[in-house]
Amino acid sequence: MQYQWILFDADETLFHFDAFAGLKLMFNRFDIDFTLTDFEIYQRVNKPLWVDYQDGVISAAELQTKRFIEWGEKIGVTAQHLNSEFLKAMAEICDLLPGAKALIDGLVGKANLGIITNGFTELQTVRLEKTGLLHAFDQVVISEEVGIAKPDVAIFEHALTRMNNPERSQVLMVGDNPHSDILGGLNAGLDTCWLNATEQERPDGITPHYEVKSLTELHRLLLS
Repeated sequence: MQYQWILFDADETLFHFDAFAGLKLMFNRFDIDFTLTDFEIYQRVNKPLWVDYQDGVISAAELQTKRFIEWGEKIGVTAQHLNSEFLKAMAEICDLLPGAKALIDGLVGKANLGIITNGFTELQTVRLEKTGLLHAFDQVVISEEVGIAKPDVAIFEHALTRMNNPERSQVLMVGDNPHSDILGGLNAGLDTCWLNATEQERPDGITPHYEVKSLTELHRLLLS
């Protein structure tokens, strides 16, 4: 094994993140039929908030409440309550991406494993427990708890400190987002692997050390 540590992003790297299905399930419990049109309107609010969060303009708490303010007013509950119910629904429907379990099982004992995620605390442990992966990870670094989000180098520095500062060439960061995962990892001096399942164009100025289309391909790369 070339690497001492392998760090993973969570959403759309290890876990399938179907926000529409989660919102549909959550709103169904409030007797609301949440449609694709509703989802488009939600995303018009949600997506810019994520950009602001990753740029350090707003906090995790602000993101989580602001995205549900209008819905909360509409149905007479707090935005915080809706957010909590949404994360609960997302935990219930969570699924590992194809090849994730085999990859993690194959890596356990050969490298130390960690997660660095911009996702939220309420969701992470539940999903890891539910999918039987909690035991596999030596470190789970959650931006909400650290107060800094990827691609900020400071969250990678925080993780490296918790990992007892291994040689950076001995650390591989794996993620699906070329900006937060790959550029963030590169800026922190780590090797990077872009999980590009949808075969996007590589953004200008971002050159990962590896690029794979699936976790099965990554499995072969790391363990064959």
